[in-house]
Amino acid sequence: MRAVPHIIVFGNEKGGSGKTTAAIHVAVALAREGRGVGAIDLDIRQRSLSRHLENRADWRAKTGGDLPTPELLKLGNNNGLADDVEAFSQLLGSAAPRFEFLVIDTPGADSPLSRAGHAAADTLVTPLNDSFVDFDLLARIDPATFEIKGPSMYADFVWDCRKRRLMAKKPALDWVVMRNRVAFTEARNKKRLGDAISMLAQRIGFRVTKGFGERVIFRELFPMGLTMLDLPQPGLSVSLSMSTLAARQEVRELVHALKLPESAREPVALAG
Repeated sequence: MRAVPHIIVFGNEKGGSGKTTAAIHVAVALAREGRGVGAIDLDIRQRSLSRHLENRADWRAKTGGDLPTPELLKLGNNNGLADDVEAFSQLLGSAAPRFEFLVIDTPGADSPLSRAGHAAADTLVTPLNDSFVDFDLLARIDPATFEIKGPSMYADFVWDCRKRRLMAKKPALDWVVMRNRVAFTEARNKKRLGDAISMLAQRIGFRVTKGFGERVIFRELFPMGLTMLDLPQPGLSVSLSMSTLAARQEVRELVHALKLPESAREPVALAG
């Protein structure tokens, strides 16, 4: 097992981007491979990642099935202030020897705790809904020419995190922007957005990967704490349709695209 875990942070200062869905699927995918995975929920108000894992524990107890699960690590304080940042730092220190990976979900707003989470990242995944509304989080764009005028506040913040890592003599931050909910219509707008993202990726240094489609099944599995990789499940009337299989492939492609460190152990085959 690695002496220092690889930390994967899901961050975006805009809510509703699909951070938690991506975080839980990556964490479960790694757990299903037999990797040691810890999960930290820094969104102490909504607690969506925490609730998903709590629902998962309930479902596993109810069905008695084998359900590989990341370990939920909880902060000691819940005030959203400086003491939470200190609690997070202590949690990272105590968790380091136990896990190969730590998956961290951050709140959809700028806060000291969110900044601390971003600063800890080895891999930063920023889910981005496929619209210029969400793109504005990364860069300002000329409305007439669609040329990039300059990075926005979130991109500047990530750049600052990168500089801090270099000053601390840590490996470079790998920033991955995940295009979520890519539309099948509005081809002209989709192309303009794709061109803008590609141009910005070269300018400020991030990788672009495909995310998840807009599928109801992701939300339907939340009460059971399940992911696409857990299907089929005894007692759950969800068939492996073409849409479900496509969604599972999206998850696998995302995990592959992150280019995470390999394990010395033999991986456990995913279901299906």
